[in-house]
Amino acid sequence: MAQGTGVTDAPHDDLAARRAAITLLEAALERRAGLDEAATSNAMRGLDSRDRAFARALTLACLRRLGAVDRLLAPRLNREPPARVRNLLRLGVTQLFWFDTPDHAAVSTSVALADRDKATRSFKGLVNAVLRGLLRDGPPADDPEALAPPWLLARWQAAFGLDTARLIAAEIAAEPATDLSLKQPGDLEALTAALEGEALAGGTLRVAQRGDPSLWPGFSEGQWWVQDAAAAIPARMLEPRPGQPALDLCAAPGGKTLQLAAAGATVTAVDRSAERLKRVAENLLRMGLEAQVIAADAITWSDSRSFDAILLDAPCSATGTFRRHPDVLWAARPGDIASLSAVQARLLDSAARRLAPGGRLVYCVCSLEPEEGEQQIAGFLARHGDFETRPAEPDACGAPAASLTPEGWLRLLPHQREGGQDGFFAACLQRKAAP
Repeated sequence: MAQGTGVTDAPHDDLAARRAAITLLEAALERRAGLDEAATSNAMRGLDSRDRAFARALTLACLRRLGAVDRLLAPRLNREPPARVRNLLRLGVTQLFWFDTPDHAAVSTSVALADRDKATRSFKGLVNAVLRGLLRDGPPADDPEALAPPWLLARWQAAFGLDTARLIAAEIAAEPATDLSLKQPGDLEALTAALEGEALAGGTLRVAQRGDPSLWPGFSEGQWWVQDAAAAIPARMLEPRPGQPALDLCAAPGGKTLQLAAAGATVTAVDRSAERLKRVAENLLRMGLEAQVIAADAITWSDSRSFDAILLDAPCSATGTFRRHPDVLWAARPGDIASLSAVQARLLDSAARRLAPGGRLVYCVCSLEPEEGEQQIAGFLARHGDFETRPAEPDACGAPAASLTPEGWLRLLPHQREGGQDGFFAACLQRKAAP
């Protein structure tokens, strides 16, 4: 009865892989970035590659359907069970209806997991009864509104209208393809054939392959890096030129740094996390590209240089990245948006001080929230009379035409591109030349 997910290899150790999935799910729901941290933990590394892949795929499938799963569980639970029991049930329901697991295995392994843990053993009868009852009822009807946390769905409805909010929410359940940015645009045709991909507007290559990207054609040769189609747009908006001094603020994980360097700009990449900058440096080395990499707070960084082009990919609620990171929807809190907005304003002001007269500043966030996008830029322009909007050209930067706002900014929504994209906001601002 379960729907296909692209995961066809059964785990080597049924209970070990599913127990790992419970750990991943708990980490994802407890804190931001918890899923990624848990996925690289010693417990996960102790599993073989097949079990690790199964645990991660099952956890992501559960997170993509978490709202719908909890809606199914609600009428069958007279009182709230312990968190571990609820998460065990969540994974069991996911396997019943949205994963490549035989029904009997979804039920039996869930009951066995409950029985194995002293803290959950007394609930194994409940686990068995709930899952078998849902199995008798049959698969639920699809309802996009069940997929998003209610407070976020309400925000999206207020910002974009109910119909668009439903279209956004429907993308939560979709497993995304992988998008690649190319070092040399001239390699697009050959790589499209080698990777059996599809060329998107702007030069992004979308591939349906799964598995370890480091094993795909062109990786070891430094021909491409993984970057969502929407995330590649802001660097194109900046239009970096060969030899031009360019600054990438909040640079990690480095996809935009690579774009600027591949265009020939003289790039300085700044991020407060020295650990995350290691990945930037590794990717620069693999791609055969150069940039100055600096670990510093972009707000207080003491550097007197001015730059002709600045890209600020500001820290944000990341609600637009749910296709690849569905945990962000459930880890985010309403208060996050206000606190992050204050940081974004300070980063924008810091970037403005570093921009040369006549220079361009692109501000972007992978957030769907207007406070972090449209309202942020409106506030910046009110504070900085020497800046003006440089209207975006969707065709030139590979953005969907529907993403262009009346102000000349870009508001990319996940459903605006066939096959989906991350939600993004981007605006290009120009400092007026001195008289």
